[in-house]
Amino acid sequence: MYLNSNEIQKIIPHRYPFLLVDAVKEMNETSIIAIKNVSANEMHFMGHFTQKHVMPGVLIVEALAQAGAIVLLSKEAYKGKLAYFVGIDQFKFKKQVMPGDTLELQVELIKLKSIMGIAQASALVNGEVCAYGTLKFAISD
Repeated sequence: MYLNSNEIQKIIPHRYPFLLVDAVKEMNETSIIAIKNVSANEMHFMGHFTQKHVMPGVLIVEALAQAGAIVLLSKEAYKGKLAYFVGIDQFKFKKQVMPGDTLELQVELIKLKSIMGIAQASALVNGEVCAYGTLKFAISD
């Protein structure tokens, strides 16, 4: 299932400049592969390591969380709701992400009970893992 940014905005509430998922390449009931095209035109590069643009790790985690929210909030039971962070565990950053990179966001929901859940997430550039860890979330109106 391919989704563009207009379709993504029908699922999650994020908008520019904070919508960090450009497209969904694949998605099923429990997992998603989405992309974020990293551009030097993004606002955070105006003040984050201006001499050498590096995407902030927290924004890589946020992009992964948004991808996870897309797969979660696409489920009939959660349509129209919001997904909130409640925990970020054991995140590791292995490689810098820079303008010109296409960040592949891979998220798999591994536990979903009532309004709480856990997902495993990885961000890759050219097949190489840049960041990975566990996201915890809560669902609310």
